[in-house]
Amino acid sequence: MPKHIGIVAVSAEGAALCYRTICAEGAAYLGPHAHPEITMHTIPLSEYMAYIEGGQWKEVGDLMLRSARKLADAGAQLLICPDNTVHEAFDFHDMEKEAGLPWLHIGEAVANEALARRFRKVGVLGTRFLMEGPVYPSRFGAAGVERLIPGKLDREKINQIIFDELVYGRLEESSRQYFCSVIDGLRGAGCQAVVLGCTEIPLLITDEVSPLPCLDSTRLLARAALKSSLETQTDAD
Repeated sequence: MPKHIGIVAVSAEGAALCYRTICAEGAAYLGPHAHPEITMHTIPLSEYMAYIEGGQWKEVGDLMLRSARKLADAGAQLLICPDNTVHEAFDFHDMEKEAGLPWLHIGEAVANEALARRFRKVGVLGTRFLMEGPVYPSRFGAAGVERLIPGKLDREKINQIIFDELVYGRLEESSRQYFCSVIDGLRGAGCQAVVLGCTEIPLLITDEVSPLPCLDSTRLLARAALKSSLETQTDAD
């Protein structure tokens, strides 16, 4: 039997895309309409934002662990969080030990894909907190991948689009064109690919419209969870 996947959700649209991806792609491994058992728990985004905006990453991790423990009680056997920004809390907690379950890191899933596709210089888009924070520098640095982010004004505009539009499911053509122009600038700076490092960005930007190949953090995490769920369980599980 596949392992039961627990989703620590933060923002609704990205978590929903991650959930749908696991369900849709599970059929290729398990047969028509089949996928691993999945449980998702969501604390309101407003509670996360109060701590994120204050740089209180330990408290962000405390919220994630609140969800994780509910998921463990529901029978989850491995955990994921389809939100890039809050992974900064991993620097303030031993998340696997405190949750008592394996926990896949979204940055590692993306870094593994960058290595597999031999991308050595990659642009990162996401919230201001994510672009300016340590989540991707630490994971990319360990993998030998150079990270580049847009300039300050672009970071602020991208952050505004994420929080005013994408998290509410609003997909504006003007915002799509803006993202594409920023990605084109990253291409001009030598990037070989771009990380869609907010889990809602893949709803707006795809390989079909992007000037650079996309590393879709949402779907890469979902696929990593699906693969992990299907691995043979040990007696310890």
